[in-house]
Amino acid sequence: MKIYKIGIIGCGGIAKKMTATLGKMKEVQRYAVASRNQEKAQAFANEWGFEKAYGSYEELANDPQVDLIYIATPHAMHYNNARMCIEKGKPVLCEKAFTANARQAEELLSFAHEKKVFITEAIWTRYMPLSLTIQDLLKKGVIGTPYTLSANLSYPISDKERIIRPELAGGALLDIGVYTLNFAAMAFGDDIAETHSACQKTATGVDAQESITLFYKDGKMATLQSSIYAQSDRMGVISGDKGHLIVENINCPESVRVVDREYKTVAVYQAPEHITGYEYQVYASIEAIEKGWLESPYMPHAETLRIMRQMDNLRKEWGVVYPCD
Repeated sequence: MKIYKIGIIGCGGIAKKMTATLGKMKEVQRYAVASRNQEKAQAFANEWGFEKAYGSYEELANDPQVDLIYIATPHAMHYNNARMCIEKGKPVLCEKAFTANARQAEELLSFAHEKKVFITEAIWTRYMPLSLTIQDLLKKGVIGTPYTLSANLSYPISDKERIIRPELAGGALLDIGVYTLNFAAMAFGDDIAETHSACQKTATGVDAQESITLFYKDGKMATLQSSIYAQSDRMGVISGDKGHLIVENINCPESVRVVDREYKTVAVYQAPEHITGYEYQVYASIEAIEKGWLESPYMPHAETLRIMRQMDNLRKEWGVVYPCD
């Protein structure tokens, strides 16, 4: 059995969560970590038991032992980091939002196809078993014909530099709003007729709180909310003419409750036991690498690109501009 040696670019909070996950997974090894500061990389490696610590991202990507690179840097750095890894032939699992804007995403995906190197967006919800269960329940018609969806995701994160700085592609949308858009996409698809939205901005000019309503060509409607100030219930509700589904925690689904027209719970589906939920995207990446795929069927490149364009359009409507735009 091959043990996949994982390299991580970036030493922030999300890198720690992935690192903790990797330590409990089979078939993988916490192999190398890179920072732009050698001391920081070495401290991270010592704390988490990595074999190698690099003071530059290029050094990690040059290591022939690395089988897969997880990019855990701020959004604004994803394009350059991922492009460098692809240039060196390294498969990439790139944290969401995939890039800062759709233009970068188009260029990056085109480059990966040209080089025949695997890359996928690390939006963990897409790879989770319970997310697939939700889609299956809708297809089976357990709530009849679905018509409306509401989803919210908010955390008090306005004190974080990566959230408030435009040059880091900050704001609620790319960090947490992207999950509400993906939740709607997994349930209702992409055939959107109209989008209506509004947002409040921070003093730095990024989006702080937003409300997004999507009207679909088949009559469905999704209403989505995100905020960097509040801590919300993270709930998702999908309603049909014969009942509704209640999803606990839309970005890491914990349970799905099926409620009938009499408001009685008729079934509850729990998420299988997992490490953190991050493992599914790593296993999906390994599956793709072993099968010679350039993308994962759980998060196709076309869908990553569509949602990046969707977010570009929302930001344009709000007047939220990044230096890299």
